[in-house]
Order: sequence, then C-alpha cells, then structure tokens
Amino acid sequence: MSGELGTVADKLISDFNAAHQDIQVEGVFQGTYDESLNKLKASLGSNSGPTMIQVYEIGSRFMMDTKAIRPVQDFMDAEQYDISSLEPNIKNYYTFDDKLYSMPFNSSNPILYYNKDAFKAAGLDPENPPKTYEEVALAAKALTTGSQTGASFAIYGWFMEQFLANQGAELLNNGNGRTSSATASQVNDAAGVKTLAWWKQMLDDKVVLNLGRKTDDTKKAFAAGQIAMTLDSTASLRGIVSAAEGKFEVGTGFLPKPADGGDGGVIIGGASLWLMNNKSEAEQQAAWTFMKYLAEPQTQANWHVNTGYFPVTTKAYDEPVVKENLEKYPQFQTAVDQLHQTTANLATQGAVMGVFPEARQLTETAIEEVLNGTKTPQEALDKAASEISSKIETYNRTVK
Repeated sequence: MSGELGTVADKLISDFNAAHQDIQVEGVFQGTYDESLNKLKASLGSNSGPTMIQVYEIGSRFMMDTKAIRPVQDFMDAEQYDISSLEPNIKNYYTFDDKLYSMPFNSSNPILYYNKDAFKAAGLDPENPPKTYEEVALAAKALTTGSQTGASFAIYGWFMEQFLANQGAELLNNGNGRTSSATASQVNDAAGVKTLAWWKQMLDDKVVLNLGRKTDDTKKAFAAGQIAMTLDSTASLRGIVSAAEGKFEVGTGFLPKPADGGDGGVIIGGASLWLMNNKSEAEQQAAWTFMKYLAEPQTQANWHVNTGYFPVTTKAYDEPVVKENLEKYPQFQTAVDQLHQTTANLATQGAVMGVFPEARQLTETAIEEVLNGTKTPQEALDKAASEISSKIETYNRTVK
C-alpha cells in the first residue's frame, strides 16, 4: 500500500517485528492491486514470489484457481483458531465451500456523502439523507443551483456491482459464481438497467455531473462545493471530512437503491491476505503468526482509526481508540450500520470470477456509453454482459 496507508501498514510491520525477534516481516510495495497481481502471475512456478500477498477482493477466484495458495482454514483448523468475532459479512466474502481461503485485512464498502450545509440551504433535512433512487433524484434537483450541481458519481464498476447487490440481484449466474463456477454475466439484469436509466435521467435533467472514471475527481468536486452529493468508499471518509473542514459539514448515508428494490445490501470491498504454498512450512507458519497479529482487536482498532477501513473483528469496537474515533467521526457509524444491516445472501456475499478486473472495465465502458447517449441502458449492458461472458468462457477453459 502507498501513501498514508503504506505508512500505517509499515508501522504495523515494525511493531510486529519488535515483538517477534524470531520472525522478521519485510513489506514490499508492488504498485497497485492490478500491478501486484500481475507480478505474482509472472512469479508463479518459481520460488521468487512472496510468502504472503495482499490481493484485492476481486482477485479471489484467480488466487484459488492458481492452486499456488494454501487456505488459511488449514492453520485455523490445526490450532482451533477462534473466528467467531470475525465480521460475518467480511468472513463470508472470502469463504468458499465452507472454507476460509484468505485472511480479511482491509475492508470497506461504499456510502453516500453529502453536504449538510447545502441540504439546509435547499430546504432539505440535513439529518435525513436520501435512501432511494427517487429521493436522490429529488434531492439532486433541489440542490442544483448556481455553481452547484446536485451530485456526481464516478464511473466505477465497483459502484455498479454494489447497486445490483443492494437490490438483491446477482452479478453472475450459478449463485454469483459461488454454487459453481460462473459461466455468464448478469450485469444486464433489470436491476442494472434500472440503475443506468436513473443515472442517465439525472444527467439529462442537469442535476448530476459526469466527471469520468476517477473517484479523485468527484472527491475534489465535492470538497470544492461543486457538487453536493457523491459516492465513495468508507476508507475515504477521513480524507473527505478533512477536505471539507472549515467549509461545510459532511453527512453520510446508506448506498441508495430503488424504492421497490429487493432485499440486499453492500458487498465487502478492499483486500485480504493470501498464503503461498511454495514456501517452507516454517515460513508459512511465520506468515500465519503475522496474519493473526493483524487480526487482533487492538491491531485492527489502530488500523481502522488511522485508515478508515473496517475492523475485521467485532471485538475492535470495544477498544477505547475506536470509541473515541466514532465520537470524532460520527459519520463512520453510517458505514458500520450499513454493514451490519446488509441482508446475507449470494448477492451481497459478492460475485467471484477469474476475469473480474476485465469485467469491471467493460462495465465502466457500458456506463460511459449510456451517459454519453450512444446506447440505451439495455443495449450497453447487453453488450457488456456478452463480452464478459465470453471472457469467462475463455478463462474457464484454461482452468483445470
């Protein structure tokens, strides 16, 4: 991890090393999640790779299919490691065939951020953010005035995945790729079409801005008062609140869904830690010891308050530093409540496929086509679903 996140991660490593003279962990930054995974792919079949690697959640299917990893469940079973305090929704994401394959580490989900001062000025209740697509559209209209536009959402495939899950819709067939390997994309489900129709209508009504694919751009626009609502990760909360300090008060709300949307909720984002099976038993055991340290309540509490990622263990919420952080950033309670109120089903457990990064790019292209007016929501998503399904088919043929 880079930047401030990397600094916090390095501190966790140094603290661990100081307390474990017989184990020394070396953290090596390997670029973005995509870059890191590509480097791992290049090292497969040799002994040059890491003992443990942090992989983003959408890389889970690929990691399992490499057959180069050792499930952390093996270590848990060997010593009867207690996982009862692991957050159920986080644990469920990384569980396949009743086996936990990797150790959750940095977890997040998307929430609605809004300008409370702008809400007051528009005659909206600053303590009652919009919860449905319909309410978001009405609020965006009321908030659009002068140099301020109601909202902007980055063209981000992760958001589209979340919008579907929030309606209880599965992104892939075969139980979202969990009852058996996925063979087809369902991004063109009615839930996806409804989402893009809502988004495009707000754009046409000039109450939403299209600022492209980068969440950095929507964050900057929000902090500048150019837009009054946006979507972003819970991991961005501290930065967003800090950027608005002295200018306006930031409010947070649940990810919206249609008024008639089905039971669902949010999917866990972020990353987990995977153990490679080509290292000695001693190295694997040492890595497992480090993983356990990272999952301890106090470690997770410190990680949470310094980054904004969820604690992966519920016991972390009992730590004084977490309670103090919630007093300082009450907006984070929204994220905690949203996580805990998510309905557990295959939609919210999250989709798994070996070509997830490519699928996300194709979904973003579909969103762009709709917002640019070159395709209808159904046309764009049908095309994306077909292309994603083709990539899944090709990938599945390579996995033995």
